[in-house]
Amino acid sequence: MVPVETPLIARVFAALADGRFHSGEALARTLGVSRSAIWKSVAALKALGSELHAVRNRGYRLAHGSEPLDSGRILERLTPEARALVARIDSVWSIDSTNTALLGRANPPHGTCEVLLTEYQTAGRGRRGRTWLAPPGGAICLSLSWSFQEVPQDLAALGLAMGVCALRALRVHGFDGVTLKWPNDLLVAERKLGGVLIDLRAESAGPASVVIGIGLNVSLGAALLGQIAAGGTAATDLASTHRPLPARNALAAALLSACVGGLAAFAREGLKPFVEDWRAADALRGRAVSVSAADGVARGIARGIDLRGALMLETPAGLRRFISGDVSVRL
Repeated sequence: MVPVETPLIARVFAALADGRFHSGEALARTLGVSRSAIWKSVAALKALGSELHAVRNRGYRLAHGSEPLDSGRILERLTPEARALVARIDSVWSIDSTNTALLGRANPPHGTCEVLLTEYQTAGRGRRGRTWLAPPGGAICLSLSWSFQEVPQDLAALGLAMGVCALRALRVHGFDGVTLKWPNDLLVAERKLGGVLIDLRAESAGPASVVIGIGLNVSLGAALLGQIAAGGTAATDLASTHRPLPARNALAAALLSACVGGLAAFAREGLKPFVEDWRAADALRGRAVSVSAADGVARGIARGIDLRGALMLETPAGLRRFISGDVSVRL
């Protein structure tokens, strides 16, 4: 049930979430507003990137039906182990960035996490300040904050562990063709399906708190996929895999369950429990790549990751180890 204080655009989105046609008159009557207000909300949804159909005498429909994110439904679907560790979970219609919002909150108690999800980010962030684009209903945008009692030895590799967790969650729902590109991308057929963004808040003494952002493309639509491609990124979404799409709340719950359980394991053992899954899904191993790092660009053959999560690159000058950088495949 959408609360009455929810913005009208969110209420219209929720009413259209079943993917069926709804007349402007019926929507106005149900939501207690004018048909003009409905028209303006539909136009606003289109401006945010939602793929909507408007047909005379039939009304409006979302091209891809998509249930609204609901913190209560997500909480119900978490594994018992994950539910015990989630201190707070919120879902909002729109926010600048879920990571930024959680960074502005106090650290959660050690061994617990806070979760924030949104339908739309006005300033969604990827790595290195890149923009993350997703329309309402078209993706899962979530962040969770977590405090380690002590700084883990493999903290720099946390993003790799979370990538493995996302991979495991997708497999639960039958998506088996997903691979991992170092350091933080999920791919399908060489196209970006999602990514992980880690923001660290480490103190000189005491615990280390992290905010982990996960973006997963569910059904972006052809127009937005084309816009992203024009910006230089080959992207895809779960809808393009031609498998039945799970409910977004179920998918979000699977992601959170895997990540919360993964954080507890990472706190105990570091990257070790995740290394073999990463290596099995490595999209770069054995391929000619270029690595852009702080000291310039290195070229060679990717040789997988070491036990600390560093990328191993075979170059003419020998084997090099990278703990950060951007990687592109050389054709």
